[in-house]
Amino acid sequence: MSFAFIEAEKASFPIRRMCHVLGVSQSGFFAWRDRPACHRQQQDMIHLAHIRTAFELSNGTYGSPRMHRDLVNEGLKIGRHRTARLMRENQLIARQKRRFKRTTDSEHAWPVAPNLVAQGFAADCPDRKWGADISYIWTAEGWLYLAIVLDLFSRRVVGWATSDRLKRDLAIAALRHALAARNPEPGLVHHSDRGSQYCSVDYQARLRKRGILISMSGRGNCYDNSMVETFFKTIKSELIWPVAWKSRQQAENAIARYIDGFYNPVRRHSSLGFQSPIAFERKAREVS
Repeated sequence: MSFAFIEAEKASFPIRRMCHVLGVSQSGFFAWRDRPACHRQQQDMIHLAHIRTAFELSNGTYGSPRMHRDLVNEGLKIGRHRTARLMRENQLIARQKRRFKRTTDSEHAWPVAPNLVAQGFAADCPDRKWGADISYIWTAEGWLYLAIVLDLFSRRVVGWATSDRLKRDLAIAALRHALAARNPEPGLVHHSDRGSQYCSVDYQARLRKRGILISMSGRGNCYDNSMVETFFKTIKSELIWPVAWKSRQQAENAIARYIDGFYNPVRRHSSLGFQSPIAFERKAREVS
């Protein structure tokens, strides 16, 4: 609509000139601007305020499906198409994921465990299957490596650690945090790639001491640990790639806020019925 365009661009161009170019009268524009908004327009403004807030909290990552579920859970009566329209009209476009490069040192002499998971990522409750992997973030100071342990039932990050060196101590630190936070029963399956960090004697000894079964991906098969790699794609597209990190400490602080303050307690996953990992686990406990 011409009047809406003029209202949106009035800070950049004179109203009189735009009215002339668009073939409308200034009096008509001012009458339109001063006219009280209809009920639907008022509702749109209310919905848009909620959408902008949720979009900002998601760090610009929510598309219309997640946004719609968020609004409905907040008690707003709004349809999926209306949500998509408001986001589209206001240029609220979710960031797109990009491909990322993996770093796995599988050229070593450590023993390799069989693939017990075999791409069967489903679990009937928390702490039945964990996935672990390592990725990296570039900063002005050099690489920062991130190791995580992910619960495959809820996609919850149950342990994570960072380091400026890609050593087995990094993977052990993430595992130590996961064991302390969850205290799993024996029989848990721990799945990883064939990297030297996960094949090391120290790492596997910690797993066996707790009665945890060791599973590893097939050689060169990235799909065998795809759920953990999906997490890395998510955090990189939503947090890492849009920022030029000045220091490792800055990146580590942001990762802590993302995982502990957003990803685990807030971020909605379509595979979890648009619930966050913590909410999904809570509901599972209530049902059981």
